[in-house]
Amino acid sequence: MGATLPEEFERYPLRTSRGGHFWIAGERVETPDGQHVQRAPLYVQWEAPAEITKPYPLVLVHGGGGQLTDWLGTPDGRPGWFSRFVDEGYLVYGVDRPAHGRSWAHPDVVGAPGPMFTYELALGLFSAEIPGHDQGVWEQRIGDPVLDQMVASMGYFPADLAESQRLDQDRLARLLDRIGPAIVVTHSASGPAGWLVADARPQLVKGVCAIEPMGPPFNAFGPGMKLDYGITKAPLTYEPPVGDDPTVLESAEPGAYRLPNLAGIPVVVMVGETSPFSSWGHLMSDYVNAAGGSAEFVNFADQGVRGNGHAMMFEKNSDEAIVPVLDWLAKVR
Repeated sequence: MGATLPEEFERYPLRTSRGGHFWIAGERVETPDGQHVQRAPLYVQWEAPAEITKPYPLVLVHGGGGQLTDWLGTPDGRPGWFSRFVDEGYLVYGVDRPAHGRSWAHPDVVGAPGPMFTYELALGLFSAEIPGHDQGVWEQRIGDPVLDQMVASMGYFPADLAESQRLDQDRLARLLDRIGPAIVVTHSASGPAGWLVADARPQLVKGVCAIEPMGPPFNAFGPGMKLDYGITKAPLTYEPPVGDDPTVLESAEPGAYRLPNLAGIPVVVMVGETSPFSSWGHLMSDYVNAAGGSAEFVNFADQGVRGNGHAMMFEKNSDEAIVPVLDWLAKVR
């Protein structure tokens, strides 16, 4: 008698690829009793097709409170964008950001955790009841089992937003040191990580695809959680320098301060048609361009992909929603 196959077998085709995982280690720190522990490593999972046909790997960075599983599959049990990218010929690296998912981080060494990810937050952020949003995969109610699947993957991240972003920058920069030039694909609260790793390793970042990135510029998400450096909380390199006092940036004329390390790096900011981010997403690309960058803005609806919210990689039409992303990636040379 054969084993009973889970229903996901019908949704996940048999594929030929190879893959593995490794870690970008965190700092070794000493505990009060003289022991040594590691602080906030970065988990990296990779997969490659039988033949890699694309010139640069992709590095997929999940949003705040999420984890690598955001890219691996949808809450209703379909293949995610990770495998789609691989099947398109990319070598793909996905990460659990420091203090997220497998990247363990005890509060004693990484700092106090932020608030827990609630069902109410999920319903407001991912399934906002905006007219035309018809691609959600769960019902707009607590108790829906598909919503349970999504919330189960969501945790918390360090309360110190600047330190969380600094950890992202350091670990992702060292990942690029190991793997070489790559395109960085971010989502939501990992948006700052894309800007920061491009700032730290401009020669290794061949493009930044920022899907629904954290913003708008200088937004304050709560006490001590303002994007002080315009598009990040952690410091960015500006010219002229702003040092430890970024307050001059917000009142300055557009273009008065430039981001020299982002110059020449292709950037796209992408938003869903019915996402709350759609009303201000263009301000992110405008900011990068005013600072000397080269950023495009894409609303998925303009590419014929309609009705998506904040996380189109989760939604009913995820296979269609990835197409504008693939089209932009194909232009990066």
